[in-house]
Amino acid sequence: MGNIYTKKGDGGETSLIGGERISKDSIKVECYGTIDEANSMIGLAKALSKDETIIVYLEQIQKKLFIVASELASTEKAKKTLKEKIENEDVSYLENIIDKCTLLLGQKNEFTTPGVDILSATLHIARTIIRRAERHIIKLNKIEELNSKLVKYINRLSDCIYILARYQEERYLINLIKEKVLEKVNGMANKLNIELAKNMAELAEKKSKEIKVPIVFSVVDDGGNLMLLHKIEGTLLASTDISINKAYTANALKMPTHELYELAQPGKPLYGIEATNQGKIVLFGGGYPLKNDDKIVGAIGISGGSVQEDMKITEYVLDNIRW
Repeated sequence: MGNIYTKKGDGGETSLIGGERISKDSIKVECYGTIDEANSMIGLAKALSKDETIIVYLEQIQKKLFIVASELASTEKAKKTLKEKIENEDVSYLENIIDKCTLLLGQKNEFTTPGVDILSATLHIARTIIRRAERHIIKLNKIEELNSKLVKYINRLSDCIYILARYQEERYLINLIKEKVLEKVNGMANKLNIELAKNMAELAEKKSKEIKVPIVFSVVDDGGNLMLLHKIEGTLLASTDISINKAYTANALKMPTHELYELAQPGKPLYGIEATNQGKIVLFGGGYPLKNDDKIVGAIGISGGSVQEDMKITEYVLDNIRW
C-alpha cells in the first residue's frame, strides 16, 4: 500500500485526472471539493437513518456523486476516456424520488425550518452544500463546457435532498404521535366507552376549527364496529369513508395506518392488502389503534387535512384527553 501523503501538494497545487497540475484554490477544485463535502454529509445522514428507503436512495446518490466529482476533476482530454458519466436516467432517478415523496407528503407552500430531528437537519445541511456546489459549477461552466446532464443532475439533487428531509420530518412526527398514543392509551383503566369517544371528538373539533381544517373523526371498538362518527361542516364527502376506514384498518391490523404503507409495497409481506376487506384498508396516516394493557380496545381515524394536519389534531386530542 502506498503512502497516504505524497508531498506533491505542499506547494498549493493538485493533479487533475489527466495529469494537469492546477492551484488548489481554482474554481475547478472548488467544484469537486464541494461535491466531496456534500457526499460526506450525505454519508452522515445515511449513517443516522434507520429507514431502509432513505438509506437505499442516499447510497445510490453517493455513488453518482463520485462520478460527478470525476467529471469535474478531469481535463478536457481525460473526460473523453471516463467510463461513466452522468446521464439523463440519473436525473430521472432523482425526479422519480421527488415525485414519489411529493405524492405521499403533498405540496408545501411555506418555508421549512430545519431542525425537526437530527437526520432531517443533516439532510438540510447536505442540501445547502449541494446548492453551494451548484453555484461553483455554474461559474465553471462559463469557463469550460460541462456535461449539461451533470449540471441538471446537481440542480435536481438539491430538490431531491430537500424532499427526503421533509419525508424524514414526517416520519419523525408520526413516530412521535405514535409514542404519545401508546403513552396515553396504555393508561386506560377500562374498555373504550362512548363518553370517552365523545370527549375525543370534541377535542378534535376544537383543534380542527383552530387550524381551519375541517375533518371527520371516527372511533371503532375492538370488533371494528363504528362507535362514533363526528363530521365537521365543510369536510369533503370522501373524508367520511376514509376516516372510518382508517379507524377500521388500525384496529383490524393492530398498527397505525402509516406503518402499513411500508409493509404494503411491492415485495413486502402485505403487498396487495388494500384490495382485501371489501376495500376498507387504508395505507396512509391518520388511523391509530387504542390499547389498554397492550390489548387493542378500538381505534380512531381522522381525515380531512394533510397527513401533518391530521397528526396535529391527533396530538392535541391525545395531549388533552382525560381517561
